[in-house]
Amino acid sequence: MKKRRLGNSDLNVTELGLGCMSIGTEEKAARAIIETALEEGINYFDTADLYDLGENETIVGRALKDVREQVIIATKVGNRLYQNREGWSWDPSKAYIKEQVKESLKRLGTDYIDLYQLHGGTLDDPIDETIEAFEELKSEGFIRYYGISSIRPNVIREFASKSSIVSVMMQYSILDRRPEEVALPLLHEHGISVVTRGPLAKGLLSDKMLEKASEEGYQDYSLAELAGVLPLLKEKVASFRSLTEVALQYNLANPAIASVIAGASNPEQIRINARAVRSNPLISEEIAIIKELTKANLYSNHR
Repeated sequence: MKKRRLGNSDLNVTELGLGCMSIGTEEKAARAIIETALEEGINYFDTADLYDLGENETIVGRALKDVREQVIIATKVGNRLYQNREGWSWDPSKAYIKEQVKESLKRLGTDYIDLYQLHGGTLDDPIDETIEAFEELKSEGFIRYYGISSIRPNVIREFASKSSIVSVMMQYSILDRRPEEVALPLLHEHGISVVTRGPLAKGLLSDKMLEKASEEGYQDYSLAELAGVLPLLKEKVASFRSLTEVALQYNLANPAIASVIAGASNPEQIRINARAVRSNPLISEEIAIIKELTKANLYSNHR
């Protein structure tokens, strides 16, 4: 599988990464998913301290222990669990980040984290202090690089101008084109890579299409609008290939994007996504048709 450089780092990530949130807590089943990802050539595994109350990091760490030097492990910080473990609050403070990295390292069973990401962020945060925490963790050898996971253009601008982040993770798909307005061009200009999540729009951009739809629709598409646009996408750009291929290749067509993170709850989903990423790139005419058929969504806040 092809790799792309993550920002100005020396991390080369596969074009498809595994989002580990959906692998579950049954270790044998989770390991089968991770092992299939490795067989397909995936080297990028994304987890978070919040997933399954930390158990996800433990399972991912154990499954990757024997190939640790060949893979890139990304995890996230910033959500402080309540003592009863039934909820969490936002805490981007330096003290919390530096305390929690040690817990993540223990659960992952590793001496370092390749990519440590702030799991959110607002303009009300002590951003300078947050950046200082990540920079210190880099100099201390606990992390190799850091990034943020955020869809907020105003927060992204702050980190792009003040920090040495190498990546920003954000939701992006044919049905959620909001990053095209500000974030993707801004980050590309700064040499910061984008890692996308939600490329299949909760399964709507798979061949199951409307089977995955809900009465509420998706983003700013009503159910009726989805019933109109999804068959058109299938007819115009996916008649000779899967909609999954079109969806993942649409993400990879943007020069700002280094990797597409897709979740999987079984090994076959990994294989389908890997085939899609290895398929032919979209040509400019296909991209133009997709943009004509879909909405150029805009952020209504977080400007």
